[in-house]
Amino acid sequence: MPRKTDGIEFEIHPRPTKGEDGKPLLYVRPAKGMKKSFKQLDEYCVKYRGLRPGELQQVFNVLMETGGRWLSEGYRIETPIGSFAPKLKLLGEHTDPKTITGRDIVYAGLEFIPSKEFVREGGRNREGYRKSDASVGNSQMYDEQAMDEALKRSMKLGYTTIPEFMIFSGLKRDSAKTYLDSLCKGEHPRLWKVRESRRWLFFPKKQA
Repeated sequence: MPRKTDGIEFEIHPRPTKGEDGKPLLYVRPAKGMKKSFKQLDEYCVKYRGLRPGELQQVFNVLMETGGRWLSEGYRIETPIGSFAPKLKLLGEHTDPKTITGRDIVYAGLEFIPSKEFVREGGRNREGYRKSDASVGNSQMYDEQAMDEALKRSMKLGYTTIPEFMIFSGLKRDSAKTYLDSLCKGEHPRLWKVRESRRWLFFPKKQA
């Protein structure tokens, strides 16, 4: 069967919670790197939507200037793509409304609620979905065969280090350290580690 090459490419990542088999439950999200720059958007609108070069940038500049002023005054701004409003944060813990003054309030960013039309346009996916080939999100950490192979390949000097194991396993630093440390524990540890200057060296433990 030919490999699917269209549709939204997605990555698989583990969640903190585990399923009945003891492995992390999974979730998906669009593949890393799937993004378009504002320049690409501007060029597309010039080529296919009849805008003049720089016109889209000018519109956004005016929106930021005018909209920013209104947002700073506390207004919610409604647009065709959704509404924007300032978010406020209350400092400290209060139970009595009478104790709260303006000095207890800080600006906490913006809230964006997409319009139904914008959500609908963003969901017009007619090509389906395809799985990313890359090992991402540390989900490969729970593939014993893949981890055994990565460990073997990283032992070319007779030992491995966290950065070296990261290269072959594709794991992020904390997960690579956690995995290697786990192999040094238990009744029958597979590795033992030694501190050398600012790094740890992990050696295969000879079985009796």
